[in-house]
Amino acid sequence: MIDILFKFRVSTQRPKFATEGATPVRYIRTFTLILGAISFIIVIGGAVYEHLAIVPVWTSAVPASLSMMQGEYAIAPTRFWMPIHPVTLLLLVSGLLLNWRSGARNFIIVALVGYVLVLLVTFLFFVPELMALTQTAYSLNVDPDLTRRAKNWELYSLIRLCFLILLAVVLLFGVAKVSEKEN
Repeated sequence: MIDILFKFRVSTQRPKFATEGATPVRYIRTFTLILGAISFIIVIGGAVYEHLAIVPVWTSAVPASLSMMQGEYAIAPTRFWMPIHPVTLLLLVSGLLLNWRSGARNFIIVALVGYVLVLLVTFLFFVPELMALTQTAYSLNVDPDLTRRAKNWELYSLIRLCFLILLAVVLLFGVAKVSEKEN
């Protein structure tokens, strides 16, 4: 019985916190990586929003469903997508360089390489197909072939989104790793 009490006794040592002994450089490294992760997750948030609110509408009955993508009052998603990718890449590359010697390096590399691959596929397939579909002349008639292509685009885009979410999890493991106290 006494042995059990000694095993569970309260330590008299003051607990160590992750911020104790941290240098300004470590704060900058961690802060930069956190900003990169936030920016990456904002990309995912934009994609989730588009897949919930925009994509199902414009893919529903092409070209009749394209009014939101054309004309004087068309939505302009490029105002979001064009600046967010370079900012995210810059922050992730900076986070990688600043954390090169930390345990987070491999997590950041996996997330960054995966993101670059997603961007390449996006620019080689998704953007051209999106432009081809959404710039089709508006008509009240529904074209089954165009609608099928739009639905395929939506499916492939959802797969891309799932891959981005997986990469975000990997990146967040890296953020957790860099915030651990280094020995």
